[in-house]
Amino acid sequence: VDGVIEVGETEIDRAALTGESLPVFAGPGAEVSAGEVNLTGVLTVRVTARGEDTRLHRIANLVALAETARNRYTSLADRAARAYAPGVFVLGFVAFAGWMVWSGDLRTAVNVAIATLIITCPCALGLAVPAVVTAASGRLYRAGVLLKSGTALERLAEVDTVVFDKTGTLTLGLPEADAPLEHGAEALALAAGLARGSSHPLAQALRQAAETEGVEPAVVTALREVPGHGVEGLWQGQRLRLGRAAWAGTDAGAGTDRTATWLAVQGQPLRAYTFTDRPRPGAAETVAALVAAGCRVLLFSGDSRGAVAQTAARIGIAEWRAALTPEEKLAEVEALSVAGARVLMVGDGLNDTGALAAAHVSAAPGSALDVARVASDIVILGQRLDALADCLATARRARARISENFAISWVYNAVAVPIALAGLVTPFAAALAMSASSISVSLNALRLLRGSAVAGVASAPGRPGHAVPPRGLSSTPAAEA
Repeated sequence: VDGVIEVGETEIDRAALTGESLPVFAGPGAEVSAGEVNLTGVLTVRVTARGEDTRLHRIANLVALAETARNRYTSLADRAARAYAPGVFVLGFVAFAGWMVWSGDLRTAVNVAIATLIITCPCALGLAVPAVVTAASGRLYRAGVLLKSGTALERLAEVDTVVFDKTGTLTLGLPEADAPLEHGAEALALAAGLARGSSHPLAQALRQAAETEGVEPAVVTALREVPGHGVEGLWQGQRLRLGRAAWAGTDAGAGTDRTATWLAVQGQPLRAYTFTDRPRPGAAETVAALVAAGCRVLLFSGDSRGAVAQTAARIGIAEWRAALTPEEKLAEVEALSVAGARVLMVGDGLNDTGALAAAHVSAAPGSALDVARVASDIVILGQRLDALADCLATARRARARISENFAISWVYNAVAVPIALAGLVTPFAAALAMSASSISVSLNALRLLRGSAVAGVASAPGRPGHAVPPRGLSSTPAAEA
């Protein structure tokens, strides 16, 4: 159900719906939606929508509509088979009829017709795409990438624009204390002691920081979590608070873009601990490889402007948009597509599913929600993003191998068919020739298993500048990035 809070205060985890990396405070009058998680408080909620009327269901409808358009994509193999298969039977009939008229010998006409059918058997053409896709899929699986769609590789080779989600995709969605010992070991011990009384992600990050720095948490008594504000307790007769700036006793946090929590110790100045969402391993290297490949790289997130700008600068993405709803993400991806871009969307959350389904091709980390993995064509196994660059390089090399296989098939047919029509080969010789053509395209496909695909990214041409910037796109200056 969707609703409005009537009584109570809490912290709401909206990451699945909006992509916000941290819980948000919610009190009376705040709207809550199906798919959000109540972390701390007890609430009385007045229901405003249920079932098919909820925002969650509307997002599911967006996915279905977006997937309808993408399902119209036809593979190269299908397009080739539609034109080639009928032609084979026409040639066989022409061979039979021609030789019957020319020689009047039924046996000769049948032999020539059979030889023509065998020699034009579309084995080489039929294997041109599947052989390459099989070789590429095996290579990518060993590199940590799972292809879910039969046409994903072909569509990926056409990509010139890559759009990333932030929380859970470029980052792990785990806040990390920037400088835990900035205020000394004792202050960190007090903060970690208070943090034991809360399940808030920032509290967990402080406990982890204390453990990493070898600081033993202080023994804090009378711990009490105040939903939506923080946690308080007593230490050596002094009252301690850890939480929001205003609740801790300062307005210093107002207007800041940094994620922070404040430690208040009775009779001492307040201390602020700032946090950064931890980047996913290999994120910066992946972005650099994609840019080197000629791809335009963008960041679309539902998180706050400050958090998105910080991540973009840290990872090296110059163009980004923040505070996007799922509907706005979908609209931005569609706008890029209308402008002529071939978009690869990479996301992990429910808020990304519409954009994932609307993109030319889509990918999700293995840690993504089930619904995001279902909406994606590609699943990146493991925590690292490096495999995405390998995936793009392999797709472009696969496209080249497919083109070569088609060329082999057409050259073979251009030479062999006239010989068969002239009655110069027996059915047995035709079978040998057909087998040789099939083996040749298979061996060509196996070339994908050699060499470094990542190196191939930089040498493969992209199509930069093909798309126009989406509405209100923000940029990180090169000096900052």
